[in-house]
Amino acid sequence: MKLYRPESNPRRLLGQLLWFGAWAAVTVIAALLHPDKHGHGTHQQLGLPPCPSVLLFDRPCPGCGLTTSWTALMHGDFAHAFAAHPLGPLLYLAFTISAFLCLYGWRKGLLLETDTPSFNWRFGVALTIFLGFGFFRMATTPHFASPQERFMVSFDREMRSR
Repeated sequence: MKLYRPESNPRRLLGQLLWFGAWAAVTVIAALLHPDKHGHGTHQQLGLPPCPSVLLFDRPCPGCGLTTSWTALMHGDFAHAFAAHPLGPLLYLAFTISAFLCLYGWRKGLLLETDTPSFNWRFGVALTIFLGFGFFRMATTPHFASPQERFMVSFDREMRSR
């Protein structure tokens, strides 16, 4: 299996540099945040709203806990990282490997082969595992909301009833 192919057009290699930049930005942001003790909700430190799945259904969406997992990983708290989202550290490892493969390819003028049947099959398997786990967790994890999220929901209901 070939990982790279030569590419003479520098514009076609730009995506690889952008992928590495996205990884670097995510890594820096995760290092600057503090992992939420509830195992999810760390993204709210960026001014983002709570997960709609948690607010509406009191259950986690497939991605709930990923920011917390990656943040805990950056702070060296591996147990919290796996507890927040069991696939989080593995996804971050895959993201890191792919980012450095892209950086290497960009520096050498090589395009990372991502349009092959083998890559597509592996990506499909990984996506199926991620979504399958996420929907299983959603179906089997009631009462997921933190006390703050429960307060927000009850306050909203109270305001609407007036």
